[in-house]
Amino acid sequence: MRNAFADEITKLGATDHRLVLLSGDIGNKLFDKFKAGAESRFLNCGIAEANMMGVAAGMALSGLRPVIYTITPFTTTRCYEQIRIDACYHNVPVIIVGTGSGLSYAELGPTHHSCEDLAIMRVLPHMTVMAPADEVELRQCLRAALKQDGPVYIRIGKKGEQIIPKKDDHFEIGRSITVREGAEVCLIGTGTLLPTVLEAATLLEAQGITARVESFHTIKPLDSDTLMQAFSNYNIVATIEEHSRIGGLGGSIAEWLAQQDSMRGRLLSFGTDDDFMHEVGSQEYARAKYGLTAGNIAEKVQAAYVKAVA
Repeated sequence: MRNAFADEITKLGATDHRLVLLSGDIGNKLFDKFKAGAESRFLNCGIAEANMMGVAAGMALSGLRPVIYTITPFTTTRCYEQIRIDACYHNVPVIIVGTGSGLSYAELGPTHHSCEDLAIMRVLPHMTVMAPADEVELRQCLRAALKQDGPVYIRIGKKGEQIIPKKDDHFEIGRSITVREGAEVCLIGTGTLLPTVLEAATLLEAQGITARVESFHTIKPLDSDTLMQAFSNYNIVATIEEHSRIGGLGGSIAEWLAQQDSMRGRLLSFGTDDDFMHEVGSQEYARAKYGLTAGNIAEKVQAAYVKAVA
């Protein structure tokens, strides 16, 4: 995903001379092609992320289109006050990209984990929040973000993410993408966990339960039309995210659901626990620890569905 980001930002920068790329002491060689065509529009701001956010906000107020890129916790929690006051309060078009989101850097410990970013970013006024599933959605997110007049946060993976064929590939901020049709349950995934969500749908189908799969690349604003359809037509609607179950995609949908009249569907939420992960292991190990595996998702959804239709 990070290679796709570098490629897309280079293409966008070649045609939009307002675009400025700011890096938090990361990805220098990654952006060699960008610098070759626009060296004066690449700034390595070092390990001074709060200052970087203020610089970006000032650029945006001056008519430029700054894009910030660094590892997720360092471009969110480390400079949250500056995001809130400098970017969101002034409602300026700063694009914040967090790479290696969720548990991508599981082996580096909690300092590099980001299982709270969706929650803290979506609560900020004016902020648009996106989590593309693959490099195709990432490129679409970047293009759409540059058309926004306010701040945008995009959380991405690290490398090697699978590209998912989409049944419906019409991209629009705040509109989910249907990946697979199904009649019995609805699985809503966001970010790089989407291949796991599809695998869970395949396991459910083997048990005679067909699952509709939606890619919610936008967490804020939510696709309320799709949610209304899902909770009206399915007994079980499950959210799956590499993020805390508190405040992320599942939390935002729970808030939406609480505002509706009585709905048919029951909400299941899959995510990380309300705790820090003190063990050190691979991303796969971390996902398994929190039950973010196709087998566990399919098992829990199947049990809920059987109970609902009994």
